Amino acid sequence: MSPVGLAEWAYSLSESLLSEPLPRRWAHSLGVAKRARSLSSILGRDAELLEASAVLHDIGYSPSIATTGFHPLDGARFLRDQEGADERVVRLVAHHSCALLEAEERGLRHELETEFDLERPELVDALIVSDMTTTPTGEHTTPAARLDEIVQRYGPDTIVGRFIQRAAPEIYAANERVEGRMAAAAARAQPR
Repeated sequence: MSPVGLAEWAYSLSESLLSEPLPRRWAHSLGVAKRARSLSSILGRDAELLEASAVLHDIGYSPSIATTGFHPLDGARFLRDQEGADERVVRLVAHHSCALLEAEERGLRHELETEFDLERPELVDALIVSDMTTTPTGEHTTPAARLDEIVQRYGPDTIVGRFIQRAAPEIYAANERVEGRMAAAAARAQPR
């Protein structure tokens, strides 16, 4: 697959897996991709890579590919095994939004970390921020509001509720790092 067509391929694949069975998840994925595009000034040549990863990050929820019930692992395995996807996209999907912590809650941490390496920290941060500043319906929100929404939707004592509460400090830290990089990029772009 040529790098030029990466985003187009990703949108098409994600739509085919999510739009009909999970229209709300598809709307969220489109919103996450839009947010990823808004970070392009700090991503350089990896902007399209992040956008593709963003629109694909939740494909593991698709009933046609869900096997373990842990969507980062299911999505990454599908991308690797069925699609032969770019390994960097696969790694970002596998590890999106502090997935290792949720994998630990599910007893799948060893599988996730041995099958899929982590991607560059700047890209991991950018995908965390893209996901954690997008509502389930694809609108922009704050990390605090998004975390509250997830805890309320799943419940504080569920696997997802426990994981997201444990992940909160890293999500806030990633947001601060991305905001700092965005501010620095904006300052560099100002005429002197």
